[in-house]
Amino acid sequence: MPGEIALLVNPAARGGRSRSLLAPVLDRLRSGGAEVSVILGESADDALERACTAVAEAPGALVAFGGDGLVHLAVQAVAGTDVPLGVIPAGTGNDIAAALGLPVRDPLAAADTVLRGRVRTVDAARAGADEWFAGVVACGFDSRVNERANRLTWPPGMAKYVVALAQELRSFRPIPFRLDLDGEVVEREAMLVAVGNTGSYGAGMRVCPAAVPDDGLLDVTILGAVPRGEFLRTFPRVYRGTHVSHPAVTVHRARRVTLDAPGVVAYADGERLGPIPLTCEIVPGALNVLV
Repeated sequence: MPGEIALLVNPAARGGRSRSLLAPVLDRLRSGGAEVSVILGESADDALERACTAVAEAPGALVAFGGDGLVHLAVQAVAGTDVPLGVIPAGTGNDIAAALGLPVRDPLAAADTVLRGRVRTVDAARAGADEWFAGVVACGFDSRVNERANRLTWPPGMAKYVVALAQELRSFRPIPFRLDLDGEVVEREAMLVAVGNTGSYGAGMRVCPAAVPDDGLLDVTILGAVPRGEFLRTFPRVYRGTHVSHPAVTVHRARRVTLDAPGVVAYADGERLGPIPLTCEIVPGALNVLV
């Protein structure tokens, strides 16, 4: 069991509904014998700076209390260090926690997992020079929906993604991608490309269903150009992971992947990275997690 825990908190997770879960989680951790300090940044940059400062002091663990976005932030602080990462899922999607086999619907059970202190070493990946990701990098139709949704001020919550999806469908055209997969170049028009260390994103979309976080490889899923109607029929299959059997879908595995396409922005673990080109490279064993 980690004796000292730095608990990184996102009070806005689940639209602020996670706040009511924080006190019981703190009680469970402290009653289990952990000494807990709470990190609550005034902004994402401030939270990251505070998390990095905490990790430099070598606590027993840095624990993210939030969703995939907060886990992504915590990974920036702990990847490549000996400090393990704990996750108490309190977000909307919690895809990274699910990939690690953590209880995603029971914060107190997740707190008990932290207290048990069982460490599993998994991979993380570099995206560009100075960003880590633990889950999935997405670019194409899905990232353009994210871009639209982030510009909307209404409706609130997940509803804005439905509005953004409908808007993007009206104008979306296949994108000419150029991929370099460990030196093998693939040039193809595609609806989207996903690079996964783990298998799912967006609250359960199993875009890279065979990805595992400790095999030293990235899974690359390419959904090639299809007519709009076919795309609408095919894309929902991502929730079951059966889209990979569609003739327009190809899956590759590589250690190093460079993505390039005009006018495309990449997202990692649901967080905006910026315009591509972008190189993703797996770093085996870069992350210790409490499971």
